[in-house]
Amino acid sequence: MNEPSNITNTASGNNESVAPASATGEAQQRPVTGVTVRTLETPSLGDRTYVVHDGEIALVIDPQRDIDRVLEVLEADEVRLTHVFETHIHNDYVTGGLALARATGAAYLVNGEDEVSFDRTSITDGQAVEVGSRMRVRAIATPGHTFTHLSYALSLDGPDGEEPYAVFTGGSLLYGATGRPDLLGEEHTGELVRHQHASAHKLAAELPDDAEVYPTHGFGSFCSATQSDATASTIGQEKRSNPVLTQDEETYVRELLDGLGAWPAYYVHMGPANAAGPDAPDLSPIREADATELRRRIEAGEWVLDLRNRKAFAAGHAPGTFNFGLDGAFSTYLGWLIEWGTPVTLLGETAEDVATAQRELVRIGIDRPAAHATGGPQNWADAELGSFPTATFADLAQVRHHREVVVLDVRRTDEHEGTAIAGALNIPIHEVPYRLEEIPAGEVWVHCASGYRSSIAASFIAAADRTPVAIHDSFENAEKVGLHMVTPGEDPDGSHA
Repeated sequence: MNEPSNITNTASGNNESVAPASATGEAQQRPVTGVTVRTLETPSLGDRTYVVHDGEIALVIDPQRDIDRVLEVLEADEVRLTHVFETHIHNDYVTGGLALARATGAAYLVNGEDEVSFDRTSITDGQAVEVGSRMRVRAIATPGHTFTHLSYALSLDGPDGEEPYAVFTGGSLLYGATGRPDLLGEEHTGELVRHQHASAHKLAAELPDDAEVYPTHGFGSFCSATQSDATASTIGQEKRSNPVLTQDEETYVRELLDGLGAWPAYYVHMGPANAAGPDAPDLSPIREADATELRRRIEAGEWVLDLRNRKAFAAGHAPGTFNFGLDGAFSTYLGWLIEWGTPVTLLGETAEDVATAQRELVRIGIDRPAAHATGGPQNWADAELGSFPTATFADLAQVRHHREVVVLDVRRTDEHEGTAIAGALNIPIHEVPYRLEEIPAGEVWVHCASGYRSSIAASFIAAADRTPVAIHDSFENAEKVGLHMVTPGEDPDGSHA
């Protein structure tokens, strides 16, 4: 793509704000400005895509792989897309930016310092792009999540000249947090975390307090260093509440690095995929398999996934299948646990469930599942169904009065080290498939923080011909029912180990 003639150097203005984006994806429009911000949520990955338009011309920030969602918004709002902006080479999903630009003829703007294998419109710090007759987007270098990260400040032409409107911060300044600085490797983390602190202060200094903040990450994404419940914010609000803006650099660096936990293994594949320029996904229906074929695939070591909720799976399932329910962070945990390249087959109650899972998978680069089947476990098994009990923490407390059981905690190490049930064995969920032999003999009561991860782990334990009991309960109830709690991450004197 050629360099557009409407890129110029510019400075920011200082007095306009925008209504917050809707968490449901509905348009946000301020009558005085006439600019609409559409938010497209991807809850399973904790990310947002933004479509911004003035009623005629549109721009898009950080589109997900399934670009049909964006195309539907453009069609519904009857606007023409002219520019697609990437804040950075993403580590947690496969971008739809190049495919969207090709489908619409829009310019695809990516930092000129990023090494990519496709034609793009280069943009660098301080350059601005005119979008339509009223909108102007200025790139601001905000390294920290990556070295070449850009944020985009949106201004409008108003009666008093150029008026700041909002900033799209990608993985830089998030709601009450920042993007994590350790995804490019341990050797870069120390440098990036200090860049992140400086970048946040740069945004706070250059933008007015009433400028709205629109991050891509931070809604459950492991790209966020910490999590917040906020769904909207401004520069001013972040100045008052975000640790990166309220703490000195050394305190921020120390506390952020101390709080970092593991991140999904599939992330290592996302950067290379995005730098290569991914095509639009193929979401056409996949071939159907019968019970005999499903058994053959299981015996061959392929992953056959039951997409139903954990209660239904525990009550009855095809032996050897794994439970990754669509009611949780399906793609995140599947991408984290699976050995990359392992064939995947999807089992859903309906064709719609299978299509939903297929859409989730293309977002992390698993493009074509091997097969699918619909109905229920009676349709998927050519032998007796498997099942296992479910329980609460109160049930565990009662059982421990009478007999010894194995308690398996599949939360992350940092969660376990905060507070744990005395005597519990901690194997984080992403390590369970490869550490089953470490689980002691006997009945295994498996828990996480709420039940989703415990059901995944229980399905692997059951597939290994062991006897799990899946605890479907909130971990905060463990202490309430009298289970003895300890803090494994602390020495006896109370200091952190």
